Amino acid sequence: MAKVAPQLTQSLLANPPIRRQSRVRVRATMATTKADQFKDHHPSLEVLGGARDSFCPVIKTHLDRPYNPFPVFGSNRHLETIFAAFFRNIPDVRLKRECLRTQDDGTVALDWVSGDAGNLPGNSPILLLLPGLSGGSDDAYVRHMLVRARNKGWRVVVFNSRGCADSPVTTPQMYSASFLGDLDEVVKHVGSRYPKANLYGVGWSMGANILVQYLGKEPGSRRFSGAASLCNPFDLVMSDEDLCKGFNRIYNRSLGKALSGILKKHLLLFEDIGGEYNIPLAANANIIRDYDEGLTRVSFGFKSVDEYLQNSCSANYIKHVSTPLLCIQAKNDPIAPDRAIPREDIKANPNCLLIVTPKGGHLGWVAGENAPTGCPWTDPMVMDFLQHLENEKSGTPQDATNLLQSVEV
Repeated sequence: MAKVAPQLTQSLLANPPIRRQSRVRVRATMATTKADQFKDHHPSLEVLGGARDSFCPVIKTHLDRPYNPFPVFGSNRHLETIFAAFFRNIPDVRLKRECLRTQDDGTVALDWVSGDAGNLPGNSPILLLLPGLSGGSDDAYVRHMLVRARNKGWRVVVFNSRGCADSPVTTPQMYSASFLGDLDEVVKHVGSRYPKANLYGVGWSMGANILVQYLGKEPGSRRFSGAASLCNPFDLVMSDEDLCKGFNRIYNRSLGKALSGILKKHLLLFEDIGGEYNIPLAANANIIRDYDEGLTRVSFGFKSVDEYLQNSCSANYIKHVSTPLLCIQAKNDPIAPDRAIPREDIKANPNCLLIVTPKGGHLGWVAGENAPTGCPWTDPMVMDFLQHLENEKSGTPQDATNLLQSVEV
């Protein structure tokens, strides 16, 4: 998520907003014969999914403990969201950029940890990170996950969409919540570069929405051995509705400005585009919908923004996900509403597990032993989940990962 004005943090402290109420194989029979058997988790957490009895024991140490938001900063969803965006520390990691040219002559930027190409074995597991809307490898939540995975000996790469994190824009087309072509090309490229390695993915917010769509829709999803979805909006229509209400309009304007800012850097590519495009509207967007009306929906062939949003919901595809998938949501998320979570489809899918925390905001989760400025509460759980899948795939003993050398940060 793009950052909003830091002065808002002080304002919220004084006047908090009013709160309104092999692939790991999972037998399909497990979802029915063992449904609702796993009860041993703290009541502050909502835990459900067809894979609950398979995966909950793997992360039991996290589920046993209560979710305790950090005092003050974790007490209000807006304060937590803004605090995490501005004041969470950003690990200092040297990255090596690879610009990947796509079939339509577009460009995406892949950021790898510098030196890992020669220092890690070719069969080291690979973690592909997909940041949120307008985000990239410089975001704190991305860096923290990168460091945690790298310290376990994983090879990590950040997928920066067109224009994000200063990724080059070489054609008059940006990216969208509905377009999976760039991700597919990245997955193929990474797989061809390291054919002996297992591939995993973690996505946040819009990146999570794109990742889950891909897992449930594209043949390339078979290349993933596991994945995690964090703060996924799931239903973009509902998310758009909520972004137009109350304090949430601050995020809407901030994200709209971030998108228009990326476009403004590359206006020369769009000056003669013609057709139904309204480039001035997109380049001066006050909210996300302005940008999508002027550019996105036209670029990807939709008749209206609403049609674009309806066709870009990962909730439509999660029932088809056949990859082990951990979804973590915050019940008070202002951007990814709780009512949009496709609970019934997740419960019916023997590959999916859902954890919902009572608080956390959007990309916040200022809780746990690393709070308030360290990694999000979710990171240790996600990494334990993915490491378990890798151990199962590779036959690596669970304790072997403790011997791996940590990256300096």
